Amino acid sequence: MDQEVARHFADIIKVAQSIFEQVSCVIDETPERAILRIQAEYGEYRIFVTELFSHGIRKYRYYLLRDDWVEAGFDNSPDPRAIRLKYGKIGKAHAGEYVPHLHLEDKARLLLTEEITFFSFVSWLEKNIEETV
Repeated sequence: MDQEVARHFADIIKVAQSIFEQVSCVIDETPERAILRIQAEYGEYRIFVTELFSHGIRKYRYYLLRDDWVEAGFDNSPDPRAIRLKYGKIGKAHAGEYVPHLHLEDKARLLLTEEITFFSFVSWLEKNIEETV
């Protein structure tokens, strides 16, 4: 694993362990890619984090669930709904494009966002979600 990616993953794990409970982390790597997966608890919520580095591209998913309900899910996947919202249609020029977005209300509502980091996600949680025990 690239040393910069290794440091990045270590920083994420350190912050996750300082803020969340019941943190479990898995790093899966091959010569082509490195993936960090974290599951944790934040009060009554479950946290799912995935960061993937492959061929110079960073893919991410930061999800906050209450039971099976998606309270918030930030990701930059090539979601067709996000692509349509950004460009009006998908078309060849934008098919498969990574578009940062936020899922709300159990994925019923979708908003475009700027690309975020794990640290931005934690900041968003602290501002928007009351941690209840």
